[in-house]
Amino acid sequence: MIQEKYNIIGVMSGTSLDGIDLAHLNFEIINGKWNFQILECETIGYSQKWIDKLKIAVGFSELELQKLNVDYTLLLGTIISDFIEKYKIENIDAVCSHGHTILHQPQNGITLQIGNLPEIAALSKQKVVCDFRVQDVKLGGQGAPLVPIGDRILFSDYDYCLNLGGFSNISFEENGSRIAFDISPVNTVLNFYANQLGLDYDDKGKISRTGTVNLELLDDLNRLDFYQTKYPKSLGFEFVKETILPLIESYPIAIEDKMNTFTEHIATQIALALPNKKNNLFITGGGAYNDFMIERVQFHLPETKIVIPETKIIEFKEALIFGLLGVLKLRNEINTLSSVTGAKMDHSSGIIYYK
Repeated sequence: MIQEKYNIIGVMSGTSLDGIDLAHLNFEIINGKWNFQILECETIGYSQKWIDKLKIAVGFSELELQKLNVDYTLLLGTIISDFIEKYKIENIDAVCSHGHTILHQPQNGITLQIGNLPEIAALSKQKVVCDFRVQDVKLGGQGAPLVPIGDRILFSDYDYCLNLGGFSNISFEENGSRIAFDISPVNTVLNFYANQLGLDYDDKGKISRTGTVNLELLDDLNRLDFYQTKYPKSLGFEFVKETILPLIESYPIAIEDKMNTFTEHIATQIALALPNKKNNLFITGGGAYNDFMIERVQFHLPETKIVIPETKIIEFKEALIFGLLGVLKLRNEINTLSSVTGAKMDHSSGIIYYK
């Protein structure tokens, strides 16, 4: 008989390079509905050496990427093992890990998440479910976003689920199908400029708030081809490096003005992404703490009710949902929706490594 309770470690590393999110999770089916608990959770920050390496890895040669993958798998496996030992977590059904995205070019059939090598099972001494994106790309999909099936299963009370991380992405139901797509870069750009001011990030949007919108730059950003494209669509750091930053840098304006303008761009694109402007909007990810950004989103969506949940869900929702994706894979149930990614069919994605 298939089990209905799972003791899981969910692991996620996002493009904003905040660190590696680890969450001890319990899942249980009660009356046909999935319930969850987020227990111990922690974000392990990257060393400056790792941040510098991950920032430039998009330009690495194939040989350099192979070495990076081995080194990162060792790092990740050690961090997972330390987390389990620290909190004395026992009887784990699986570690469900996203890895860290380095390359994402689904139009070329390429997506690479490092940290998903078989050695991770031995390093963590656990069964590991990982590498969720590759199969979808092979099936003609974007390989992203993958979180929306979790939104449907765990957060169905909300009309729109918005994540504000390195990029913004949204998911919602439309005509019986789950629709989801990446909207725009967020912290990949704002953190880049905060770093130039000697800061890790723009706390609560205080720096962005002091700037002024440059209307010409804002117009140029909003007219980029990506925003005219219909979903399914997804973004990688390549878009930031090759398109967004060169455009912003072509304007000789203050960093505060660049950040203010880009925040306005983020809010504008979020508002455009919602088909119905009168429903509720559930916001998670690090950007949920950016008060200025949330104010600008509310400005563009005056009739939308914005809901920001408790801290554990804001910070660990993606680790939570990758935990669920892993559970669904263990059950051989659909965990990737073709309506979201554009793949040929719904499927159960990921690789299982045994300890």
